[in-house]
Amino acid sequence: MAHTLTRRTLLTAVAGVAGVAAVGGLATRRLAGRETVGGPDVPTGDQRLIRIASGARGRDVDLWTAVPEGYGDGRGLPVCLVLHGASYTPRDFGRLGLGRFLTDAVRRGAPPFVLAGATGPRLWQRNGADDPLRMLREEVPTWCARRGFDSSRLAAWGWSRGGFGALLLAEAYPGWLRTVAALSPAVSRDDEVFAGVGRLRGTPVGLWCGRQDNFLTDVRALARALPEPPVRASFTDGRHNFGYWNTVIPAAFALLGGALTPPRAA
Repeated sequence: MAHTLTRRTLLTAVAGVAGVAAVGGLATRRLAGRETVGGPDVPTGDQRLIRIASGARGRDVDLWTAVPEGYGDGRGLPVCLVLHGASYTPRDFGRLGLGRFLTDAVRRGAPPFVLAGATGPRLWQRNGADDPLRMLREEVPTWCARRGFDSSRLAAWGWSRGGFGALLLAEAYPGWLRTVAALSPAVSRDDEVFAGVGRLRGTPVGLWCGRQDNFLTDVRALARALPEPPVRASFTDGRHNFGYWNTVIPAAFALLGGALTPPRAA
């Protein structure tokens, strides 16, 4: 059912702010809270990396999840889907410090949520029988529900090609996501995202891009092309790398946490 979420609610939220277990019969590796690099100097919560079969992709994929420190196994928390860029996979998320950023965001006032990212292709587009968007729509929420997460409340976040993929996912399933946060999305004015931009009506979108990024012109054009103004559009100094993305992840996570909190309208 469609949800009700105002721009004011989202903008207020942004301003405010190593063992083995079994999951679905598969071995799960817990990542020690202090083994990651990057991110704020705070502990991580429960991080896990598993290998799981994806029918939508026709192969096994990695599934990484992170819970903010202090929230146990994350049972009952809503989910933000993480779409990686072309140069990283879920195996890199721990060392990138994404779990640290999550804990830090919650400590700064963002409502708690979990991160869940699965291996996608370089472009996050369907290629024959390989359908990464269907994996995100049908399979990842099911895998998360098995862990006890609240898969009825979902958002998506990605950077570079993952930002492109997050926007494409929102267009493929209009109204399904609470919000989309895209960092330096690798978009161009002749691609699928621009072609389907009208389907983003009703989905709050946050955009961030560095002023020294080669995608800046097209990201600005996307902000203007959206059927509704973005709930956040930030263009500050930075290039197309984690040196820049690390500076804006806190704002993106504040947006995501605020969007995932309100209950769905009856």
